[in-house]
Amino acid sequence: MAQQVQLLTTVEEFIKKPHQHYINGQWMPSMSGATMDDVDPSNRQVLTTVARGQAEDVQAAVEAAGRAFRDKAWRLMSPGSKSILIWRLADSMAAHLEELAQLDSIDMGMPIRQAQYGTIPMAIDHMRYMAGWATKIEGETIPVSAGAFFNYTVRQPVGVVGAIIPWNFPLLMAVWKLGAALAAGCTVVLRPAEQSPLSVLRLAELITEVGFPPGVINVVTGYGPEAGAALAANPGVNKISFTGSTEVGKSIMRTAADRMTRVSLELGGKSPNIICADANLKRAISGSMLGIFMNQGEVCSAGSRILVERQIYDQALEQMADYAKNMRVGSPLDPKTQMGPVVSQEQFQRVLGYIESARQEGATLVAGGDKMVQAGSGFYIQPTVFANVTDAMTISREEIFGPVVAVMPFDTVEEAIERANATEYGLAAGVWTENVRTAHYLAQSLEAGTVWVNAYHVYDAAAPWGGFKQSGFGREMGHHALDLYTEMKDVWISLQ
Repeated sequence: MAQQVQLLTTVEEFIKKPHQHYINGQWMPSMSGATMDDVDPSNRQVLTTVARGQAEDVQAAVEAAGRAFRDKAWRLMSPGSKSILIWRLADSMAAHLEELAQLDSIDMGMPIRQAQYGTIPMAIDHMRYMAGWATKIEGETIPVSAGAFFNYTVRQPVGVVGAIIPWNFPLLMAVWKLGAALAAGCTVVLRPAEQSPLSVLRLAELITEVGFPPGVINVVTGYGPEAGAALAANPGVNKISFTGSTEVGKSIMRTAADRMTRVSLELGGKSPNIICADANLKRAISGSMLGIFMNQGEVCSAGSRILVERQIYDQALEQMADYAKNMRVGSPLDPKTQMGPVVSQEQFQRVLGYIESARQEGATLVAGGDKMVQAGSGFYIQPTVFANVTDAMTISREEIFGPVVAVMPFDTVEEAIERANATEYGLAAGVWTENVRTAHYLAQSLEAGTVWVNAYHVYDAAAPWGGFKQSGFGREMGHHALDLYTEMKDVWISLQ
């Protein structure tokens, strides 16, 4: 019998509360009165209802953010005071870590240990890292030759940020946007995904408690085509920061082009993971399985294409199949669970559709490949491994965003590079080898924003994150993230 984590009383009480928009420091229902259901993916039951935002709710939030950006309480707040506020929010998140972890777990199916020891601590660390940058955004002096002038640059906040985040890492994705935007002095309207808004709404309560001026941070819940699209199109938004699918990212770019709104996009992936014959195979197998099955494969950087050097291919495939068959899939609140349910009925059907397409196109199923009725009535899918996959097959080309991996042999390093790069995506890649030359050569040759060598899914607040090609542009995390939320101004002072 699975031993589930007992929900905290505060979490149970929070779920039962009415969930409204957070605008100008106040909780407000949708102007239309509309709500939407938030479904528990582990049992398909309605967990709670949340306000369903429309264009008019977004407009109210954008106006509040605009007023806050111009108001002296935030605009003239010293960098040190901003830093203290952001750090205070991180401390509050740390004090409520278990609540936030449980909310992400029940809301989107994330295994509780991953939330407790991975994503929530990472979100807290990210907020603290960005708090330090609030006092370190600097310009430069430039020796110009145009005459007797003193020339210098300053970095100023871009203004109102519309932040649109996905459902797979709810709190972490929110903090990736908020931390850098706040450190730069921007104000924010955040639209969490409709599938998993609860931890972000709890974060909004903490934002009030730590003392951010009203309107600096606003949260509008709602569906992507309604609230998300309205935020992207709102003329009061100076910059859109979006994490999600490439298809939606392209739509946001088209919308933003009409007003030349600044855009940064962190989009999809079809990440290659290359295992060379000289790799530590035990380490490579466990790392590669983490690479695809972490968070049910609902990770933009999931290593969904594993390329294995032919002389160890059969051995590696057998070990991967055994690993997948022995994974513990079950309730996200069970501390022993390694993989929970996918987030929704829509995603459930999408992943099963890709599995069926792989069968029809001739791939060989060596593990998984079906839904899990025995796990209950939730959206559970077995960890799935396919062999005999060609580069032309659908599961080799399209992002599945689920626990499905294609394992393919290669003969030379050059072949592995060519096939790894033969994709419209370029978010991440993995390399497993004990040869330092091969490691560096592959790291330089792979067209990806991040390359892990003898590891996978390693992240840090100080390290930049973003993609090549249709995986987007701009870098979140690290000091590079501040470039997304600041404008450079050049000042000339005549000395004559």
